[in-house]
Amino acid sequence: MGAGLAYGYVAADTSGEPAAAGQAKPVNHGVPATADDVNGPSVPAPSLVPAPSPVLPFTAKLVMSGIPAKGGGVRSGGCSGALIAPEWILTAGHCFHDINDVRVGGKPPYATTATVGKLQDSDPGGRTATVLDVRQSPVNDVAMVKLDVAVNDIVPLTVGDRKPTPGQQLEFAGWGTLSAAAVTRTDRVKRGRFTVATIAQTTLEAEHSGARTVENSPCPQDSGAPLFVSDDDRTGTLLGVVSSGPPCPQAGREIIARVDVVSEWIQQEMAKQQ
Repeated sequence: MGAGLAYGYVAADTSGEPAAAGQAKPVNHGVPATADDVNGPSVPAPSLVPAPSPVLPFTAKLVMSGIPAKGGGVRSGGCSGALIAPEWILTAGHCFHDINDVRVGGKPPYATTATVGKLQDSDPGGRTATVLDVRQSPVNDVAMVKLDVAVNDIVPLTVGDRKPTPGQQLEFAGWGTLSAAAVTRTDRVKRGRFTVATIAQTTLEAEHSGARTVENSPCPQDSGAPLFVSDDDRTGTLLGVVSSGPPCPQAGREIIARVDVVSEWIQQEMAKQQ
């Protein structure tokens, strides 16, 4: 099903170069040369962390495990999101819920990790952190999640503080599945383009700009995926997050939770003492 019904977009299951050698010194034939004589003092090669992807580095893949299931047992799941500050990711509020699907805040009710800085799972340069805290928006389906470590080498998306306009073009990027029925998400970022159709008090409706496919529109586990504007695929402004929509990839409008209506709340929450 689509994200609009029973949280359809939250589906279950889920090197650097070594130090250069120094100039070789003349060898003293009367005394055996040491390694330092020939190569200079040995210097350990630096331990370098691969750089994040230069394309859409702010997109976030959220992976949940140990989600309590009705009738007993646990399941896994996932959502998408976007980095909005070194220690904060914005996603859909319904990604964090109790056993009755009621949104919850505070310490996550199940183990959740967030990965940013990748275009596909096999990329070496991602940054992965544990979600420590969840802040639920008081007005719409938006949640802020706090990470246990700061991501300082990726430029976060700017949270938009202006009302979107009809006809405005938006980019979509998510880590969801490639089928309405699939339980295993894609191993790469999905991308698409949407146009703002109508605007409500805390949400907007967006139509796909072209033929919809599972590769370019929200499917299960795309909840919280960012809708944004960008000139360079590296930086940009966040206008909303995926909340609900039709079963993918069927035609229909996506329901997007606006972020401009909670921009002040977001800043206030980030400024609070932890």
